[in-house]
Amino acid sequence: MQKQDILNKMAILNEQLKRWAVEYYEQDAPKATDSEYDKTYHELVELETEYPDLISPDSITQQVGGDVSAEFSKVEHRVPMLSLSNAFNKDDLVAFDKRIKKLTNLPINYMVELKIDGLAINLRYENGQFVQGATRGNGIVGEDITHNLKTVKSIPMKLSHPLSVEIRGECYMPKKSFIALNEERDIQGENVFANPRNAAAGSLRQLDSKITAKRNLSTFIYTVATPELFRATTQSGALDELDELGLKTNHERQLCETIEEVWDYIEAFRDRRHLLDYEIDGIVVKVNDFRAQEEIGYTVKAPKWAIAYKFPAEEAETVIRDIEWTVGRTGVVTPTAIMNPVRLAGTTVSRASLHNTDLIEKKDIRLLDHVMIHKAGDIIPEVTRVLFDKRHAESQPYQILTRCPVCYSELEKIESEVALRCMNPMCPAQIKEGLNHFVSRNAMNIDGLGPRLLEQMYDLSLIKNVADLYYLTYDQLLTLDKVKDKSANNLLSAISSSKENSLERLLFGLGIQHVGAKAAKLISEHFLSIEAIMNASKDEISSIDSIGPVIADSIEKYFEKDEAKEIINELRSAGINLRYLGQTSEDVQSIDSPFKGKTIVLTGKLVDYNRNDAKEKIESLGGKVTGSVSKKTDIVVAGEDAGSKLEKAHSLGVLVWNEKQMISAIENSSKVE
Repeated sequence: MQKQDILNKMAILNEQLKRWAVEYYEQDAPKATDSEYDKTYHELVELETEYPDLISPDSITQQVGGDVSAEFSKVEHRVPMLSLSNAFNKDDLVAFDKRIKKLTNLPINYMVELKIDGLAINLRYENGQFVQGATRGNGIVGEDITHNLKTVKSIPMKLSHPLSVEIRGECYMPKKSFIALNEERDIQGENVFANPRNAAAGSLRQLDSKITAKRNLSTFIYTVATPELFRATTQSGALDELDELGLKTNHERQLCETIEEVWDYIEAFRDRRHLLDYEIDGIVVKVNDFRAQEEIGYTVKAPKWAIAYKFPAEEAETVIRDIEWTVGRTGVVTPTAIMNPVRLAGTTVSRASLHNTDLIEKKDIRLLDHVMIHKAGDIIPEVTRVLFDKRHAESQPYQILTRCPVCYSELEKIESEVALRCMNPMCPAQIKEGLNHFVSRNAMNIDGLGPRLLEQMYDLSLIKNVADLYYLTYDQLLTLDKVKDKSANNLLSAISSSKENSLERLLFGLGIQHVGAKAAKLISEHFLSIEAIMNASKDEISSIDSIGPVIADSIEKYFEKDEAKEIINELRSAGINLRYLGQTSEDVQSIDSPFKGKTIVLTGKLVDYNRNDAKEKIESLGGKVTGSVSKKTDIVVAGEDAGSKLEKAHSLGVLVWNEKQMISAIENSSKVE
């Protein structure tokens, strides 16, 4: 290649990588996969290695992270936040090991840690108090996101010792939270996040910290910016010291004596990564000894004493046979690709979410296209890209629906949304989905009423809305397929029992847009009755802590409708409880219970309680039930076949109860007179 050709090639690669970096770091909406980015980056690095005199000062290889958004205040890092060099195979790791041993004569072992796929953060503590949090930004200057980080429960506002220190870690979104968030955004017609990493980054960059608080983010701390302030002289010791300070570190780490042991660890987690509650995209290998780290040194962009092994992208090729459209309870029409079955990440996949029409058009997805698919967050199958070189010559662009696939009403695209919506409130699909939501576990919890039965009831005109469920008769139920005497009586009993539910279950079950289970409980606890909620103004509702104007506006508009008022009247006539029966903050203060003020984790199979009932009971007694074990956990209740959470409780010295001890504590709790 001629010199000018090489320069042109470098410029093209640089421009492409920078465009992808903006989409990834700043817009939290990547168009390239990790493997595409890594391949292109590696190609540029190879050229620059061969022709070092042609490296441009503004090459992306000389930079860290992205730019700093103008929407946030700038924070200059006292110690630069560098990125890591990458390894893609065992040979790369062996070469890394050889380089290390040429750069120091000190004994070498390696601290090996999971590479959490989230957003790098820097936390500053003064005399043990959390005073500032920032993103990595460009490595020198980051964004001040202190208020948002204060909503992340795993970040302590006060350390166990009054240290003034800067520590670094990764803020991430657990897989369950990612799925729930995308489902909610799909329902609301909003853009879904490509993966948990972008969901976490988008959540931390919210200008309204109330939104961040709802996203259930967590953190793993992995280093201290100024290790000389610590007693520890190794990475493994520093992590233990971070634990002692009350910070959350990842306990899957391992000290390895050789690079072969490092590879064994990587091989083990290649198979286990899908079982984790969070997403990882590789393994970080660090020289353990701090003295050796200093002797080995740094490049302009990365420490020489560490490397990140990147897992190869797990993708599979398949063919799109059809696109199926479903209508949700809020009218959002969602496309799903129906594909040739293919094995991916341990399961057989034949369906993949296409999310919305914008995605179909942007990726130019057509019927009979050969496509590559992957699992976002190792969970949700998605189409990564179309293999255009395999497209049939007679292929035609996919024609987006213009009418509802169920009621045939004309579809609309709201200006502020990406989704198509069926605006017909009497659309059978919306009504059926609304009925399913109403009877679900977190709503009215009517046992035995599944989608098939509800669909039969609706199709036979036995019910037209949720209130009609409470007017069903024994004889009507016997007309349903496979419903006999016993099951009819069981259904009537379950429906009758649900009349006694507390108001928050009903409010959530009504399916008001933007009103989740947590918001329903906060609103019910505040207003105490459905009448008070119906008469409340938007300003009164949004004055509740954690309830924003979007939820308030949605509730106000819902209860303005005559149909909503009619349903409430029918529910009242049927004898449904319309008042809040739970504990108010004043009630909690008067409770004498071992759960009061404690953080509880439930794990394993409970025999006498189901998980939701136990959670509700503990919270009614002033406890807080969370999903993960940490040093902040006070009690772990371990049922049958308890696994990793029980092991972690033992390793952290957390108090462990069996189910009988939990039941005894519940029964012995009382109200202080």
